[in-house]
Amino acid sequence: MAKSNDNKKKNNNKKKDKGGSDNVAYGVNTTELAGKMIQGRSFLTFGFFKRNMVYVIAITVMLLMYISNKYTCQNSLSQVMKLTEELNNAKTDCVNASAQYNSMIRESQMTAYIDSMHIDLTSPDQPPFYLTDK
Repeated sequence: MAKSNDNKKKNNNKKKDKGGSDNVAYGVNTTELAGKMIQGRSFLTFGFFKRNMVYVIAITVMLLMYISNKYTCQNSLSQVMKLTEELNNAKTDCVNASAQYNSMIRESQMTAYIDSMHIDLTSPDQPPFYLTDK
């Protein structure tokens, strides 16, 4: 009986020594992990998620916030581009209207000024003639 207990202790010590410190990285026995992966079991078990629930939730929330922020930025950027184009069109229309108005004002002011001075000048009906030397 004593021999069998001694043999069990030796076997347990051999099992502990068999893994060795070389195979243990960060508290995970790599031989066990490799054996589980070969058997089709991965380290992403319910226990893993249960132990790291706070981190998993935090990372998931951060990913969702990143996706939401990116979507919002893309929509805002497209809206800014659309409004910038609309503003440029409005500025062009404003410049065209201003130029047309100023040309009409100058001509009417000049005719009103000539009429008020009682000068016998009229606006020509035909374009001017250009004289050239022959």
